[in-house]
Amino acid sequence: MDTTPDTTASPRHATFPVDVGGVTVGGCAPVVVQSMTNTDTADIAATITQVAALVRAGSELVRITVDRDEAAKAVPHIRDGLLKRGVRVPLVGDFHYIGHKLLADNPACAEALDKYRINPGNVGFKDKKDRQFADIIEMALRHAKPVRIGVNWGSLDQDLLTRLMDENAALAQPKDARLVMHEAIVQSALLSAELAEKHGLGADRIILSAKVSSVQDLVAVYRMLSGRCRYALHLGLTEAGMGSKGIVASTAALGILLQEGIGDTIRISLTPEPGGDRTLEVKVGQEILQTMGLRAFVPVVAACPGCGRTTSTVFQELARDVETMIRERMPEWKTRYPGVETLSFAVMGCIVNGPGESKHADIGISLPGTGESPAAPVFIDGKKAMTLRGPDIAADFKTIVEDYIERRFGVGRKREAV
Repeated sequence: MDTTPDTTASPRHATFPVDVGGVTVGGCAPVVVQSMTNTDTADIAATITQVAALVRAGSELVRITVDRDEAAKAVPHIRDGLLKRGVRVPLVGDFHYIGHKLLADNPACAEALDKYRINPGNVGFKDKKDRQFADIIEMALRHAKPVRIGVNWGSLDQDLLTRLMDENAALAQPKDARLVMHEAIVQSALLSAELAEKHGLGADRIILSAKVSSVQDLVAVYRMLSGRCRYALHLGLTEAGMGSKGIVASTAALGILLQEGIGDTIRISLTPEPGGDRTLEVKVGQEILQTMGLRAFVPVVAACPGCGRTTSTVFQELARDVETMIRERMPEWKTRYPGVETLSFAVMGCIVNGPGESKHADIGISLPGTGESPAAPVFIDGKKAMTLRGPDIAADFKTIVEDYIERRFGVGRKREAV
């Protein structure tokens, strides 16, 4: 059964492709999922561990904070430590206020990073702003690195904002202040990119972002930005929030923009619970893209929500176990079984939709609902293959899944193709 994603989203806006440490952002490349550590970068061991976890979860770029000399000196050791673990991922340095100095004083850091992220609102102030911005661009040119110019409405260039507000106030019919804020964000990004190009940085080395915290503001700003440039665009709410609020807000905002063909790389800026799993932001980003049919990362599991016909928790437990198995096995599966991410599974709870949904999946199981015969038919490639009974249905089904993947994508399959 062919389960290759079939997107109905609008064609992607034409943007310049940017090479970030071997990962292409923009152009015709798939939308890239990235993440950011929350460790102290100077703590080399902790940062290596978290970067490795984010990569294992599927992050294709990882950003780390470079806020002081100790952090800058740690960067090449972090890169080397990751390589010793067999972890290869582009590292992005996040610079604010003193990025020009840190890069100049730590050439090994400048060389080890695959991209620099700078904020035009705090790269420097007054007469130092353009000079320090130019210094960073010079370092990017020297080390052949791309740059993300990341505007953030929490640290917007106040001189630019004040000028636009004053011009707006002088109009016979002033615009709403929020619209002026949108214009200031977009202009800050575009003017900074123009300045970077004047200093010699090619358009294919520039990524722009214009982050805000409100869904409607984000949509408005990126629509404006995408309509006025061809730079690759990084999407994300600047502070999405915690838990379901952050997930829903990010999904709503990015879903609209991605459906319109806007965006080349995304980050879901979730606030983790104390001691929570940082990799959740990677999973959410992947699920947004996969749910929209833009990319495939892991096999999809369809599971019924349950009702009065499914008073047993067996199907819930099995759906959870299958999801967990997929996440745990994917790092190995994706290297051994190319294409496995396109599979679809169904774990259903009763006879109403169970057999039908199971037939639509590559592998599906319809568990017995309340009052039904204690038997679970399994469907493979749209046909009933067997019926499971007894206390080991969950274990038996997971074995069937493993066997099917080996049979369809394993060595034997490849030999048949030859």
